[in-house]
Amino acid sequence: MILIAALGLTMGLAAQKQNASYLAYIDQWKQTAIENQADYGVPASIIMAQALLESAAGQSELAVNANNHFGIKCTSDWFGAVYYYDDDSKGECFRQYGNAAESFKDHSRFLQRPRYTTCFEIAVEDYEGWAQRLKACGYATDPGYANKLVKIIEDYRLDTLAATLPSASQAEPANTAPKDTVKTQKTKRPLKAEVVHRTEPIMVIHNDPEPEYVAPLSAKEERDSFFVMHPKKKCNGVPYVKAREGDTYANIAFRLNMRERELREYNDALGRDMKVGDRVYLFYKKKTGEKDYVWTHVGQSFWQLSQEEGVSLEALQKLNELDPSIRVFRTKQKIYLRKVKE
Repeated sequence: MILIAALGLTMGLAAQKQNASYLAYIDQWKQTAIENQADYGVPASIIMAQALLESAAGQSELAVNANNHFGIKCTSDWFGAVYYYDDDSKGECFRQYGNAAESFKDHSRFLQRPRYTTCFEIAVEDYEGWAQRLKACGYATDPGYANKLVKIIEDYRLDTLAATLPSASQAEPANTAPKDTVKTQKTKRPLKAEVVHRTEPIMVIHNDPEPEYVAPLSAKEERDSFFVMHPKKKCNGVPYVKAREGDTYANIAFRLNMRERELREYNDALGRDMKVGDRVYLFYKKKTGEKDYVWTHVGQSFWQLSQEEGVSLEALQKLNELDPSIRVFRTKQKIYLRKVKE
């Protein structure tokens, strides 16, 4: 009786560990994780554990608003949509996807970077080794990141995830072929299933490596390359470039070897997205303009005026004694760009 009671208590504790939202999330994305393991060599157990942890089982702000289930930030080679979110610092740039499946695929591709090469020296079954390597390679700053992944994998038995799924032949409808034909199909297991059960380290080779790692550029070369496509101009003595398709404050700052927040401060753009054709100043705008004043037009934003004249928002507000809450001019208005003697 004591043994039975103890067994019941153990099973009860194990059941308490499993969150219903986690189980639903695993059921929804486990096949995607297994397919990505087959295609890219990243363990399905690690994929699911990272997705659960990073997205809070699909409930995090990044997952809900940006379909970003792995907390992947913008990089210089990312030209897709972006989402700004306060993480290690305020207003950081994160990748935004059209749907969650894109996020899963991009995560597996992201781990093909040379930074994570040592992870692929470990067999896919060694989830503990993978978790430790990911932490060592700098995927996350949390010192307990590896242990958290391992706990999720063990609590939800994600290490057996691939093995518990039916094979392609088992999933076929009954009576679609004679018995001997079905048997032959079962013996010819899909390539994906073979990869899932490999015990030796997997080497993944792709024909689309990331250019900057294949032929890395120095900081100077990166800047020179940027200015070839973004001719430098001046307004009010301050250098600027015009934003092109795919540009963000994050990737421009990266290519110019400066901090994103610094570039945003130059442009009074904290919390603002970049649009094609925007002026992007490369230094602080002036406190006065080249002219004494300008006339605004209806619907013109205060920020647009600041960018067009190369004068900071704060300076314009002080010169004209304007309320900082003003965003758009509703009427034609005379705005001073410098102090004028009465």
